[in-house]
Amino acid sequence: MDTRRLMLLLVFGLSLFMLWDAWQKHQNPQLAQVQAQAADSITPQPGPGLKAAADRIGEVTTAPAAAAAEKLTIATDLYKAEISTQGGDLLWMELNRFKAHGDKEKQFVLFDPEHQYAAQSGLIGDGLPNHKTMFKVVAGPRELPEGADSFQVRLEAPAANGVKVTKIYTFTRGSYLIDVAWEVQNMGRQVLTPSAYYQFQRDEVAPAGDSMMVSTFTGPAVYTEAEKYQKVKFSDIIEGKAKFARQANDGWLAMVQHYFVAAWTPKGDMPREFYMRKLSGEGKNAVIAAGLIVPMGQVAPGAKGTFSIPLYAGPQEQATLKQVAPGLDLVVDYGWLHIIAAPIFWVLEWIHALVGNWGWAIVILTVAIKAAFFPLSAASYKSMAKMRQMTPRLAQLKERFADDKQRLNQEMMKLYQTEKINPLGGCLPIVIQIPVFIALYWVLLGAVEMRDAPWILWIKDLSAADPYYVLPVIMMVSMFIQTKLNPAPPDPIQAKVMMMMPLIFGVMFFFFPAGLVLYWVVNNILSIAQQWQITRMIEAGGDKPKAANDPKA
Repeated sequence: MDTRRLMLLLVFGLSLFMLWDAWQKHQNPQLAQVQAQAADSITPQPGPGLKAAADRIGEVTTAPAAAAAEKLTIATDLYKAEISTQGGDLLWMELNRFKAHGDKEKQFVLFDPEHQYAAQSGLIGDGLPNHKTMFKVVAGPRELPEGADSFQVRLEAPAANGVKVTKIYTFTRGSYLIDVAWEVQNMGRQVLTPSAYYQFQRDEVAPAGDSMMVSTFTGPAVYTEAEKYQKVKFSDIIEGKAKFARQANDGWLAMVQHYFVAAWTPKGDMPREFYMRKLSGEGKNAVIAAGLIVPMGQVAPGAKGTFSIPLYAGPQEQATLKQVAPGLDLVVDYGWLHIIAAPIFWVLEWIHALVGNWGWAIVILTVAIKAAFFPLSAASYKSMAKMRQMTPRLAQLKERFADDKQRLNQEMMKLYQTEKINPLGGCLPIVIQIPVFIALYWVLLGAVEMRDAPWILWIKDLSAADPYYVLPVIMMVSMFIQTKLNPAPPDPIQAKVMMMMPLIFGVMFFFFPAGLVLYWVVNNILSIAQQWQITRMIEAGGDKPKAANDPKA
């Protein structure tokens, strides 16, 4: 009896402690705001190969403010963006389909000057432009023309050494993919072998709206077919000890944050080198760059060469990410239970396609999970019902052998054997369901589809806490009812602790996403119905404990 309860408390305590510990860390956010600092400057150097180009990425410098830089406002059906004529950097992007955290009157901003978060690119080679070069804007559309599928924005660099370079952005209707191309026209007499670099710069401050209970990963990530998905902490980059794949012939580089991602996704089999470094600032004010370098190939005299890499900048919608690049869907952070969470989301998404509401999809998924665990739950509740019948006998044994713990344990085991009761029988279903519970938590935490997804009435966002705490209160009541259905502990102190558990856990659930609390409430209601029915059948079935008729017991 005591062992079963101990295991039950340990299982629940361990899982909730993990979440609570992460919440405590989140409650002490980095308060220091990053001041305006300059980005890394790449000094163009000639170099015949990719490794040589990587070795010649220049020193960190503080560049003067680009007062003369013009900002071009771009608009498509999915977002608005700003491009600077200095370097042709993508400095700001506002997503039309997603509201800002907190203020729902505003749109969500991905690339953001507040975090010095920008997408940059340039060329490496003698006299070639980099992301500090001032470009000239070529006349053309700045928003998606009606009836058109795409449009281009062209930026020309000053000609140097007989080389004319144009940076070309191609924006497409209905897509978060932006093609970023370099066009090199060689009007000189020498063969050019330039390399192109594509990078993100960002501070290490987590974006607004990061989960209150568990901070999801924010930072750069690399994927290669050989070494798979590798997340890199900002602190490791700043301290110069970051570990990630440095060279490969495939893969991509991303800047990941809760619900959204930006990623450079080169196509085809070509050599590329990944790099990450601190640009400026100290401590929490540090700004880093993470990027990749790729060779453009040779451009003969009188010829023109073009090289492009798609930039994905948008929500972490898994179906879309899978189509963009292999492994890009891994940026949806399900924690260490990805193997369980991924199929749970797949089923949840399939149900949502049928019912059209994520809240009802969670309810149906809960019923399905409960049905899958029905046999185990039934065995557990039968064991609990029999233990409930044994409570008076156990109390008598504890009173009789209060001074002899060894004899008490022997008599209790004898009683369990006589009645064919497994004192741990009620724990197995709970132990099995805990990973499912945690995996579902990560699904509801990490799936952008849940962001701002309503259910009914007051639940307007399943990824956020219940604003009126209705679901957590219902959950506490359901846990209290379950406690009453369970066998009462013979020990008065234990009994009081068990009665406090619904309150303790319920208060913690005040901070959980409403979707997760909805799952737990539905699960508890179904469990109460099943447990009550089984207990009623056993107690009404005349299956009296054998020990009750044993005068020697």
